Amino acid sequence: MEKERVVSMIEVVRKEVPLVHHITNYVTVNDCANAVLAIGASPIMADDIKETADITSISKALVLNIGTLNERTISSMIASGKKANELRIPVVFDPVGAGASTFRNETTKRILDNVKVSIIRANLSEMSYIAGIAASTKGVDTAKEDEGNDPVFVAKSVAKMYHCIAAVTGKVDIVSDGERVAGLSNGTALLSKVTGTGCMTSALTGAFAGIVADSLEYDYFHAACAGISSMSIAGELAKRQFAESGTGSFHVGIIDYLSKMDQELMKEYINMEIK
Repeated sequence: MEKERVVSMIEVVRKEVPLVHHITNYVTVNDCANAVLAIGASPIMADDIKETADITSISKALVLNIGTLNERTISSMIASGKKANELRIPVVFDPVGAGASTFRNETTKRILDNVKVSIIRANLSEMSYIAGIAASTKGVDTAKEDEGNDPVFVAKSVAKMYHCIAAVTGKVDIVSDGERVAGLSNGTALLSKVTGTGCMTSALTGAFAGIVADSLEYDYFHAACAGISSMSIAGELAKRQFAESGTGSFHVGIIDYLSKMDQELMKEYINMEIK
């Protein structure tokens, strides 16, 4: 039943075209916008404090990404997050590089202390840091030293700690609400050779989260699974067609396959197991 719900979400996104507000990484902002457009939603990238809360108020979801962190956008993130909470708009948080610097650590804590997040999407090092488990975050990738951490334990711990969905992306992606656990086994290692695929995954998760409030069938657990799976499946299919051409063609191929994603394609390729 959970898998069927995840698969069916894509048609609802394309029908409803939810507006997704991003305050995100300027290295990957264009890719995030194109990914959201390709999946059938509508992106807006407003990050100035003078308008961010207003933009959030007309949106169906808010995505906060600290990849290119600066003082100016932290206030915007918190103002938008509080507005989203006030209006019961879901917040997807991507704590890029959490654990790597004091500034990132303080900002991650500040956001989590001030904003009720619906979904946290992170790699194992970042999520381990949030869980309070020893982590060796190096840049934006999972550190080899952290690969021994149990992603199921980490995800369940964070989900219970912040009463949210915790999604740990890796070779096998783990999504948990503290009780339910989904293992998602799609994807390709080639995704790590294109910058921004994690940010795009968070953006896509925001698109799926944007249809939950108006639905009695879906919740944020389903949205996280759908966002991650759509990116992973697009990566798999793009690799088949473009791997020999190089990572540039593969990069474009991801957007191509996201634009082709539908219920039939999701059903055929999704590899989802409820643990």
